[in-house]
Amino acid sequence: MIRIGLGRDFHRLVSGRPFLLAGVELLSDRGELGHSDGDVLAHAVTDALLGAAGFGDIGEFFPPGDPAWKNADSMELLRISYKKVTAQGWHPVNLDCVVICQTPRVLPYREPIRAALAAVLELPLEAVFVKGKTNEGLGPVGEGLAAEALAVCLLERE
Repeated sequence: MIRIGLGRDFHRLVSGRPFLLAGVELLSDRGELGHSDGDVLAHAVTDALLGAAGFGDIGEFFPPGDPAWKNADSMELLRISYKKVTAQGWHPVNLDCVVICQTPRVLPYREPIRAALAAVLELPLEAVFVKGKTNEGLGPVGEGLAAEALAVCLLERE
C-alpha cells in the first residue's frame, strides 16, 4: 500500500530569530517566528509525513500553546513523528519540497538541508529534494515578511 501526504507551513519573519530550514541556519537578518524554533520546512515535512500515515497534523501532536514545545527543535519534532509513523509499518519512499522566500536564497544551503532531512527520514540523498523559489515580490512572502514551505511525502507499507 502507498500513500501520499502534503504539508504546508507559513511563518512571519522577524528580527532576532535564526532562519532555519531543516535545522540548517541560513545567513539572514530575520528568521521565522513560531512557538517552536519556527523551522517552516521541518514543519511542512512533519505535516506531510503525518498526513500520509493518516495521523493528523503537527498541531495535534505538538500544540502551539503547549509550553512543552516552546522553542522546541523542529527537527526533533520531525524525528518523533517519523518514529510514530514507522512504528505503524510506514516507510518514506521519497520527499519533495519547495521553500518560498524572497531572501535568503535557498540554493547555497540546499545540500546540507537535503542531507539533514534524508538523515532523519532514513532515506538516500537522491530520494530527497528541496527547491527554493521567490514570490516575485508579491504578497507577504514576496515583500520579505514571511516564508512558506510545501512538502510532498510518499509512504509505503507492506
